[in-house]
Amino acid sequence: MTTLDVDAVKAFVTIAELQSFTRAAAALGTTQGAISVKLKRLEDRVGQKLVERTPRLVRLSAQGAVFLESARAFLAAHDRAVAGLSSARRRFSLGIATHVGAPELPTLLARLNAHDPALTIEVRLDDARDLLSAFDRGAIDAVIVFREDDRRDGDVLGPDHFGWFATPDFVHRAGEPFRLAASSPSCGILNTATHALDAAGLTWTETFLGCGAFAVAEAVAAGLAISVFSCRVAPPGTIEVSRKFGLPALPPSEIMLLSTLSDSRSRAALKTLASAFREHHRPPVSTGNAASSTRAVAAALGS
Repeated sequence: MTTLDVDAVKAFVTIAELQSFTRAAAALGTTQGAISVKLKRLEDRVGQKLVERTPRLVRLSAQGAVFLESARAFLAAHDRAVAGLSSARRRFSLGIATHVGAPELPTLLARLNAHDPALTIEVRLDDARDLLSAFDRGAIDAVIVFREDDRRDGDVLGPDHFGWFATPDFVHRAGEPFRLAASSPSCGILNTATHALDAAGLTWTETFLGCGAFAVAEAVAAGLAISVFSCRVAPPGTIEVSRKFGLPALPPSEIMLLSTLSDSRSRAALKTLASAFREHHRPPVSTGNAASSTRAVAAALGS
């Protein structure tokens, strides 16, 4: 009977998720050579080539793609067995900025629970400034937010792109200020957007100031104003209107994971969180009709 080595399987799964021996070594706190040795040990054990590697590309072989889900299940079972040795439950508080959105939330929660069933996960969806304030006070263990100009700490989870969104029948009359909706006068994303309007010589006014990003999304979906959203999480029933109204292009940003946790179990949970987000996150392929993030949040919190 073939017996699998946990460290070797973990190396394989990490290589598959990050598509890089170098990044996998960094994520597991080891060297690229050690990662290669562990993968070779696993391939010898199962008698199959699992990863194809060229100077420019790392990808799964056909056998590796088949084995990946079983490998994840193997690691999850191992982690549950180890976690079962400790009866003490731990709490992990995670803040996710509402502008970052919630499409990834069900995946993140499921992966964290599979990684450590003894973990009680507390999720807070809020504006980035409020989350960062709570994080700096030590009230939240980790936050996922867009990178701020003055924040260089944390791990980059991926890029994100923004657009101007409104309902298809939203009317803007030439010569009038653009009607904007915002969740806070200090909203970093909207500040970037208004600076872009000013630089383009376009006038604007805050027509709607809501309490939180969801209120802004409802105002835009109701046709009261336009606003800026990540192209992944714009309100349902809205479209990207930059070309329609001659609005300036907006610079991309980076999604960051910030945490000060240092114990081994927490760091392992953070690595699981980052891997799950990167795996699920994909750049937008279209800025047409926007998908709903509100339903994803409700589904995630109800699970």
